Amino acid sequence: MPSTKGDVPLISPAQNGLAAENFIHQSMAIIMEDAVKKATDVREKVCEWRSPEQLKELLDLELRDGGESESKILQRCRDAIRYSVKTTHPHFFNQLYAGMEPYSLVASFIVEALKPSLYTYEVAPVFTLMEDAVLRKMIEMIGWEEGGDGIFNAGGSMSNMYAVNLARYHHFPDIKEAGLSAVPRLVMFTSQECHYSISKAAALMGIGTKNVYMVPSDNRGKMIPSALELLIKTAKSEGAVPFMVNATAGTTVLGAFDPIQEIADICEKYNLWLHVDACWGGAALMSNKHQHLLKGIHRANSVAWNPHKMLMACLQCSAFLVRDKTNLLQRCHSSSASYLFQQDKFYDVSYDTGDKSVQCSRKPDAFKFWLMWKALGTGELEERVDRALATARYLAEEIKRREGFRLVMEPEYANVCFWYSPPSLRNLPDGPELWKKLHTVAPVVKERMMKKGSMMVGYQPHRDKANFFRMIVISPQASRLDMDFVLDEIHNLGKDL
Repeated sequence: MPSTKGDVPLISPAQNGLAAENFIHQSMAIIMEDAVKKATDVREKVCEWRSPEQLKELLDLELRDGGESESKILQRCRDAIRYSVKTTHPHFFNQLYAGMEPYSLVASFIVEALKPSLYTYEVAPVFTLMEDAVLRKMIEMIGWEEGGDGIFNAGGSMSNMYAVNLARYHHFPDIKEAGLSAVPRLVMFTSQECHYSISKAAALMGIGTKNVYMVPSDNRGKMIPSALELLIKTAKSEGAVPFMVNATAGTTVLGAFDPIQEIADICEKYNLWLHVDACWGGAALMSNKHQHLLKGIHRANSVAWNPHKMLMACLQCSAFLVRDKTNLLQRCHSSSASYLFQQDKFYDVSYDTGDKSVQCSRKPDAFKFWLMWKALGTGELEERVDRALATARYLAEEIKRREGFRLVMEPEYANVCFWYSPPSLRNLPDGPELWKKLHTVAPVVKERMMKKGSMMVGYQPHRDKANFFRMIVISPQASRLDMDFVLDEIHNLGKDL
């Protein structure tokens, strides 16, 4: 037998197994020290800030014909960790995810090492069954007593897109083959506080962003049911066909929960698909104390829920859940690829879930949630939610107590929104001059905290409101001391403004 094919040697493996194993051992040591231990140490920086041009020079991003030495590659690993934002740090409050979750992290390592893809049972038998178990438990938490269906996918935005596509197919199944010519002008409804992925879904699927009717919200950020019904009637009078309502359980900025019960009544009256975007707020279902926030969610046709947010599973871990029991997900998305989904396999092909998905390759993200749930139990997950909301409540009370701080509103969830007024503005009366000057404070304080590396807290304007800080409290690593630190640090960074 020839030992080469052309000039390519074939007689031995192209990769040195021992060298690869040694490199992985050294890399894991760096990961444990720099990305696990240091990144969660409150004494370390949240970020080592560099401008884009500085970072390009530091990282040497150019890809070349020849490879680099192992020592240099290990340094590349250290640099990648060093200059990244440490979202697991106790003082990272910038996003709707935070904190180190050890069991989920180990699950992520296992997934990356095994490199499975979750389209068929034959290539991912363990993870297929785990995903099914997690989905069934989440369906139970929602309250769908007769069961349902679901799939983990690449993020909450994708879950919301699944909802739009499924709702449309439910009302107009011919669209799968005939396309947009098979449907009239469709209209969907969501609150003005909803996640931007709803409009993105309308744009992607040819519904059009102008056919997403934004329902007014009250001063707490909740959809107004009477305004929803009025808009449905308006759409029908225009000759359009309403097909779906998106309710939000935990809005991105204010953490508001739409009144699902009242919205469900309206959806039943007009035969509309009800989707609940509970990507952020779904975790409250784990808590006996706080599950009332999602009252009526069992009446939804579909739900999006991200365990990688409040429950702290490693990114990404996003579930799309459907109350339907007629295989709607499969019928909507299947293409019956014969090289993957053969019907004459030697095992039960109902475990081949890939045809439910718009993806082909799909990571077993449910494993990250399954392992931590097995390790912690429902009781400790409930405690995690309760602790986060109690810590947020402490922060809100502390804001009300301190001079120069002012709540935008009382928090309903873990979003604590507030203004900081430096001493120079404290004697100004409420009015255009104060709000114009206050609008400039948060961006400067944010810049200073980033460059110092002491913490990360987000800010934004909202409707007619000047820029305010939005603290997101999640991690059980964060204590009352950390809440006090945040307020002290904002004052120290902004008191001269």
